[in-house]
Amino acid sequence: MPTTRRPPALLALGCTVPLLLAGCGGAVEVAVPDAADNPPCVAAAKHWPSTLNDLEVRETDPADPGVRAWGDPAIVARCGMPALGPTQDQCVVVDEIGWVAEELGDGTRLTTYGHDPAIEVIVPDEHGPGPLLLPAFSDAVEELPTNGRECA
Repeated sequence: MPTTRRPPALLALGCTVPLLLAGCGGAVEVAVPDAADNPPCVAAAKHWPSTLNDLEVRETDPADPGVRAWGDPAIVARCGMPALGPTQDQCVVVDEIGWVAEELGDGTRLTTYGHDPAIEVIVPDEHGPGPLLLPAFSDAVEELPTNGRECA
């Protein structure tokens, strides 16, 4: 894999609090990516899973087709994220789709690699290894254009 890392601006964007749980099963607060309303994300949103590992869909605040949440603590998926550049972060391939895995303090962020725009899935540790959930997102990712980058 190339040796450059994500630009600090992308890291800062990704490290801002993308989601906060509202108390007692309320709506999950999310930051909606700027490109969430682009046609590929609109198409991808039609393929969000209706349940995820037996976890029911939760409302998001704001409500937007480009974002979806399941369970408590919430697993959150967001379409419209900037495409990742070359990285040294761990890259896994699931259903022939590359995903960059980034460990967070309390979970894992998985971002499609080689697609523009990208889909990001944040999986809290309580829900087990994040890559095991990725097959549920394959149909959504297939709606996104590729940009020629692949996991090495």
